[in-house]
Amino acid sequence: MSESTIRARHRAARRPSTPLTELANAASEQMGTVGRRSAVVAASSGLMVSMLAIPSSAAPGESAGNLAAVDTAALTASARAVLNTSPVVSAPAEAVFTVDAPVVTAAKPTPPPPAPEPEPVRTRAASRTAERASAGTEASTTTTANAPIPQSVSGNAVLEVAARYVGVPYVSGGASPEGMDCSGFTSYVYAQLGINLPRTSSAQRNAGTVVSRAEAQPGDLIWSPGHIGIYAGGDMMIDSPRPGKTVQFRTIWQSSPTFIRIG
Repeated sequence: MSESTIRARHRAARRPSTPLTELANAASEQMGTVGRRSAVVAASSGLMVSMLAIPSSAAPGESAGNLAAVDTAALTASARAVLNTSPVVSAPAEAVFTVDAPVVTAAKPTPPPPAPEPEPVRTRAASRTAERASAGTEASTTTTANAPIPQSVSGNAVLEVAARYVGVPYVSGGASPEGMDCSGFTSYVYAQLGINLPRTSSAQRNAGTVVSRAEAQPGDLIWSPGHIGIYAGGDMMIDSPRPGKTVQFRTIWQSSPTFIRIG
């Protein structure tokens, strides 16, 4: 049995044909037939733009050199004319530039305020004096309100001096406006008038002449054992009573005091 040597023939493969491919082929044939060549030239301000369209059916070897020649000199003539008529701008070799700078004036700085003066250093004695003076002032105001100064003070040298120290606090052994005890007060008042009295109340008891109560006058000393003051007339006296009190006008509290006239 013999074998057949004839081989089967196959049809060459072809691209599938669709309505879209048929439309594309028809358009290509029409463009090849027309062979359109176009040139767009814009001559504005001496500038030229050229666009050449080569048909899609042109041969692969066909180049732009085979297109129609364009006279570029004629197209750029108007631009050259504009350049020739334009004014020539030139700058000198030595140009000088100036700048208007604002005038700056320095203001005189304001001097700083002067530093406050330091407060004076107060010693303990000065502090105590100020405290006593303040306490004396307050006590003087209170005492004056409670016991007004008698009319007998006016015109009486001793009582006028004594009234200046109303409100001075009682200080045992004191004999100054900072503080006074009973005999320190009387001796200080009379000293302002040039009369020196002994320092203690018992010694002052014998420093003058004893007078009766009926004969007593404002400014005389009024004494009782352990205490002494100044008679202010009527039933009043001025003295420095005891610790915690101040110099003040008050009613005579002794039952039978001794009146002493100095000088």
